[in-house]
Amino acid sequence: EVQLVESGGGWVQPGGSLRLSCAASGVSFDDYDIAWFRQAPGQEREKVSCISGIESNTVYADSAKGRFTISSDKATNTVYLEMNSLKPEDTAVYYCAADNVLGCYGYAFDYWGNGTLVTVSS
Repeated sequence: EVQLVESGGGWVQPGGSLRLSCAASGVSFDDYDIAWFRQAPGQEREKVSCISGIESNTVYADSAKGRFTISSDKATNTVYLEMNSLKPEDTAVYYCAADNVLGCYGYAFDYWGNGTLVTVSS
């Protein structure tokens, strides 16, 4: 059974930082691409960043470039999203997702976590 569990969300002031974690079980990071998505109220889900399986290549949405960093620890099966210089518009529920078909090239990921809320406000 595949399980993805996000943690690390919370409230932060603009300009602050948070590190999100995605603990995965039932998947091998060598076989699956792992992505971070986010969804704000009333908005469509956005793919923020993705890290590929074996090569650990990374991609970022324009909104995340230069501020967010995705990384993976294959020893603990955990993917991280380090978020710096946070803005109010980063407020959303953040989800991690896993896929071994299109992966980072696609949007329809097979497995999803339940999400963690990030609130950026003063």
